[in-house]
Amino acid sequence: MPHSPTGTGRAPWRASVLTLFPDMFPGPLGFSLVGQALAADLWSLDLHQIRDFGIGRHRAVDDTPAGGGAGMVMRVDVLAAAIDAARETSGDLPLFYLSPRGAQLTQAHARALSEGPGVMLLAGRFEGIDERIIAGRGITEISIGDYVLSGGELAAMVMIDACVRLIPGVLGAEDSLTHESFEDGLLEYPHYTKPRDWEGRSTPDVLLSGDHKKIADWRREEAERITRERRPDLPGPRPKR
Repeated sequence: MPHSPTGTGRAPWRASVLTLFPDMFPGPLGFSLVGQALAADLWSLDLHQIRDFGIGRHRAVDDTPAGGGAGMVMRVDVLAAAIDAARETSGDLPLFYLSPRGAQLTQAHARALSEGPGVMLLAGRFEGIDERIIAGRGITEISIGDYVLSGGELAAMVMIDACVRLIPGVLGAEDSLTHESFEDGLLEYPHYTKPRDWEGRSTPDVLLSGDHKKIADWRREEAERITRERRPDLPGPRPKR
């Protein structure tokens, strides 16, 4: 039976990363609540060095692109060997390639993945990877935004963080997850704290009224307003049941 450190009946969520730079990890994933959760075995991090499967004396992992062009492309045979070896130890986790071509990672997607056993992530480098590996190993391309990074490692960390923080027991205040941006088709409402007055700007009176219904209504209205102004592409509030 899988190990269940929290008594919740579920095994630790697994993040398995194939990379040329395993020393980059855990990086920011080793700090704060996510790092504490890693130390507490709420989730695990498996790192697989792609260069271990490189070709020849120099462990080459890339070659010139077919048809010419700038840069280098990661070899399909090297990646296949690395993926196959990783699956022997990490199991049949859903496999993603961090790529600007992929569908964008959303909060709903992160939540669904957090409820599963974990993810295997391929962090590419150079100009990209040989296209044949995507179909050959059933890889799903996924993007964290419409921009390009030097490699997939930082994107992998973002994706892992987005999933891990949703695992039960990772965050101290589970209720806060229901009021975050994107959880109800809306961006989050504004937050205020002490002091009440600062440089001529004051905390809205309603937040200090003690009237919980008025506060909830104000927060909802502000969330809807901000979403209309900044992200009209979002679906907006879900209908009440």
